[in-house]
Amino acid sequence: MKTPHLPAGGWSYTAPPSLTAVQKYWLFRPGALTAGLRQLGAMRLRVLAEYAEGARPDEALALHLAPGAAVWVREVLMSVDDVDSVVARSITPLAASRAMWQGMRRLRTRPLADMLYHDSSVRRSRFVCRRLAAPVPFHRTAAGVAGGSGAGSDARSGVMSAGSGAAAASHAITPLVLARRSVFWRMGQPLLVAEGFLPEFWQHARILHDSRLPLRGK
Repeated sequence: MKTPHLPAGGWSYTAPPSLTAVQKYWLFRPGALTAGLRQLGAMRLRVLAEYAEGARPDEALALHLAPGAAVWVREVLMSVDDVDSVVARSITPLAASRAMWQGMRRLRTRPLADMLYHDSSVRRSRFVCRRLAAPVPFHRTAAGVAGGSGAGSDARSGVMSAGSGAAAASHAITPLVLARRSVFWRMGQPLLVAEGFLPEFWQHARILHDSRLPLRGK
């Protein structure tokens, strides 16, 4: 197993003390996130985008790659009881997406958990977390989803395009979108998974936790 990645700028191994118990629980909850979401209600996954690009510096550091190295990106939106709840961005080296992590190209609307938690050779790094802000690569995706950007979306990736109101959406959600990420390793190949909890998720989660789900862990 590779040495777990060190936090890049803004990412931390510990949650800010100002966060609620519910927020800390979800930011560091082990296991498959989709399994946890299904405890809250009917979970649905929608693919927002799948494409190749050059690794952004922040993500390249986590993947142990040179900035600009070719990577494959998959972005999805998960809803619970029809409430948009979590936006996720998964990245692996482009070559690995055709070899060790080729399964991510065939998932369609199935979650990553379907290929991650049934393979004993897969190892996961520690979680790091942060409040999303504009420099974070998938902040733009989260901003587009939280802002309801149906119009003005980029045809290639399905996310809000520059100059289409992204700044306003970004300003509106920056204090509210908390994210976590970790790196899965399989036979020396990394898969970075970042998950951003959208504003509506926290109210939904708090109500359900208060009613029936005990908090464990952090």
